Parts: sequence; C-alpha cells; structure tokens
Amino acid sequence: MAKIYFTSDHEWLSVEGGIATVGITDYAQEQLGDLVFVELPEAGRKLAKGDTAVVVESVKAASDVYAPVDGEITESNGTLSSDPSLVNSAATGAGWLWKMKLADDSQLASLMDEAAYKAHIG
Repeated sequence: MAKIYFTSDHEWLSVEGGIATVGITDYAQEQLGDLVFVELPEAGRKLAKGDTAVVVESVKAASDVYAPVDGEITESNGTLSSDPSLVNSAATGAGWLWKMKLADDSQLASLMDEAAYKAHIG
C-alpha cells in the first residue's frame, strides 16, 4: 500500500515500491488559482532534492514545483499538457505531475505525514 508524504513547499508524494508519484497539494492549487499551463519534466531526468522539477502557470502567477527527494523521472502526466486544470479538480489524484524512482529512501524521513502537513497549513 502506498504511503503519503508532504513537503513544506506543498508537494505530496505517494510512495510504493521505490517509486514516488508527485503532485501539488489541494491547498497549493487553491492558492495558485486556475492553472493554464504545466511544464512537465522528461523521463530520465535526474533531480536532486530542491531542484525545480515543474513550472505551473495560473491566472494569478507562475510557480516552481520542487523535487521533494533525489531521484530520476520515470514518467510525466501527459494529460496535463492538454488539460492543466486537472490539477485544480484532482490535485491529489489524476492531477499528479510526475513519477520518479527514489535514489535514497532515507530522505522520506524528513517529510511530513498528513497530520503534520495539516498543522503546517493551519
């Protein structure tokens, strides 16, 4: 069963079998407003924790989405190229951004669980 983690930068990760599916939280998409463009990473790209992985543009602003852990992109959510609003309607589901193979599982210990994230956003 997948375990869910959160970052202070409002990304979520669902981790199962060494692969993390990453997206932005519902809170983040609400703050951004209606998304109009998502620049997705290519498979094979290696990311270090804190690297900009994705750029999202909304009617309000452009924002970077950061790699929450080290790893290699295995897949991007191509559906978002034609329908970026899917992030708004299903941020923690079908609106995921990318999948990555984790380089170091121990980095997950620095992330928050759902209760800690809810306390973080108040």
